[in-house]
Amino acid sequence: MTGSDIHTPVLLDRCVELLAPALERPGAVFVDATLGMGGHSEAFLERFGDLRLIGLDRDTDALRIAGERLARFGNRSTLLHTVYDGIGAAVASAGVDRVDGILFDLGVSSLQLDVADRGFAYAQDAPLDMRMDQSRGMTAADVLAAYGEGDLRRIFERFGEEKLAGRYARAIVAARAEAPIERSGRLVAILTDATPAALSHAGHPAKRVFQALRIEVNGELAALDRALPAALDLLRVGGRIVVLSYQSLEDRFVKRVLAAATTSTAPAGLPVELPEHAPRFRLLVKGAELADDDERARNPRATPVRLRAAERIREAA
Repeated sequence: MTGSDIHTPVLLDRCVELLAPALERPGAVFVDATLGMGGHSEAFLERFGDLRLIGLDRDTDALRIAGERLARFGNRSTLLHTVYDGIGAAVASAGVDRVDGILFDLGVSSLQLDVADRGFAYAQDAPLDMRMDQSRGMTAADVLAAYGEGDLRRIFERFGEEKLAGRYARAIVAARAEAPIERSGRLVAILTDATPAALSHAGHPAKRVFQALRIEVNGELAALDRALPAALDLLRVGGRIVVLSYQSLEDRFVKRVLAAATTSTAPAGLPVELPEHAPRFRLLVKGAELADDDERARNPRATPVRLRAAERIREAA
């Protein structure tokens, strides 16, 4: 199995279009902060013959597949095992201080969804792992075993925006008293049984709980909180960033960070904006762009995507 067999990059043409003005310069450096199986990066290396890639991923399986896929580009690509909040240290370790383009393709990857024993997909019975980096950290089964009812409710509410968070937390605590919850099939059954009949047709009962568990296990929002500001700081003037989000929590955070970077910091009432208060970035798209009907038909995983992008227009004061 290769990356091209199981991965269709989302919004690939649009990402290339938005980042091209920054990556066409000689010796440009591009950071793929969520390398996955290398689909986006392969396209960029093919399109820009002088481009250098720094690819980051926490998933060792993805790095192996991407390494095979990108091997033909030789020393133009540097692949590193790290979470994306390690972007600053990773770029420095590659001997680079500023970069020209950065891509974040957030959320769970095709590899993680399609390999059943990773435990990400509620439609397939598998061990409840959900770690993007299987070499470390708690699994989803560990979380279900160790967290109290209040903590389970908190993560279901915060990371899954689940209205039945309390009901589901109580059902899980009751079920684990009988036997550990170690497989996705049993968790789905517990959630289904705990769902009121009136809501049984309002989407799959496991969708938001699985999302919340995945975010908790991998510390995704905390990592994004650290990663985005660090990424913006790495961009040289004229450098560009594109972020693809797949759920509302991620997209709202990205929106806030980019809004702050593209807004004047001048105090209210100041008659003239001083240069040090001018925005450091400008938005490249209005709001969040969605995949068009053709792309959603070709690649159903593009359906929930929200794209935001910005360009650095001046150095920090």
